[in-house]
Amino acid sequence: MEFEHVPVLFNECMEALNIREEGIYVDGTTGGGGHSSGIASHLSKEGLLIAVDRDKEALNASAKRLSEYECKVKMLHTNYSDTAAIEEAAGGKVDGILLDLGVSSYQLDNPERGFSYMNEAPLDMRMDELDRLTAYDIVNGYERSELARIIREYGEENWAARIAEFIEKARKEKPIESTGELTEIIKAAIPAKARRTGPHPAKRTFQAIRIEVNDELGHLREAVEKLPDLLTSGGRIAVITFHSLEDRIVKTEFERRLNPCTCPKEFPVCVCGKVADVKRVTKKPVLPSEEEIESNPRARSAKLRVLEKL
Repeated sequence: MEFEHVPVLFNECMEALNIREEGIYVDGTTGGGGHSSGIASHLSKEGLLIAVDRDKEALNASAKRLSEYECKVKMLHTNYSDTAAIEEAAGGKVDGILLDLGVSSYQLDNPERGFSYMNEAPLDMRMDELDRLTAYDIVNGYERSELARIIREYGEENWAARIAEFIEKARKEKPIESTGELTEIIKAAIPAKARRTGPHPAKRTFQAIRIEVNDELGHLREAVEKLPDLLTSGGRIAVITFHSLEDRIVKTEFERRLNPCTCPKEFPVCVCGKVADVKRVTKKPVLPSEEEIESNPRARSAKLRVLEKL
């Protein structure tokens, strides 16, 4: 299966990064190399692109695609929150960083990976296949209360407690081994009336389990806190989110960076001495156009936020 992924907000990302042809840029989620190719096309042979991904298949596909460009390329098999590895690869500061969050089209569409409720597959959902924790471990090993919490918080699912109850009941009979089994359990847990509206009944639960398997929100918090420190003056970090949980973390951390003062609100003047080291590039998040949504429905919920280092 070819690793294909339509890059979301492509032109907007290239503009946001304000790419210098001899600069050093990081694509923290290179995937199939869509955004990475765009960055590489703007770089001269003196420029450097550091392509990062947790997924070895993604890195291999991206490396093949990036080989046609004249710039220097370094491939890193790690998480975008691994700022030490990124800084070492860059040899210091960088001029731009891009994060395109969430699961790629390839991962969703590849039935073997177990990300999708639309295909029958083993319960896996690991972005890095070297990681130990799988969806099987969570579904069959987590306490019912913890399952309910994850599904409620990470999936924003109203029926979280009932779904956890049905999972617990089913796994007492036999282990839940496949995406198809789990999907049918979720469908049975959600009343028919509630299933008639909204997205696929398993969508939110699958999202929640995937986030837990890959600790996506934990890595994101760490990354958006630390990655701006790697930027040179005038360098930019651009982050694309796809659901409210991601966007809330990015928005909150960006706001903290923009307004770092820790003085009590009742103080007439700042005495902590903390000042912003970044500025906002766009007042509001950049959203996909109607044309892009029509051609790529997965772009519908995308939001792009951008900061520039002072």
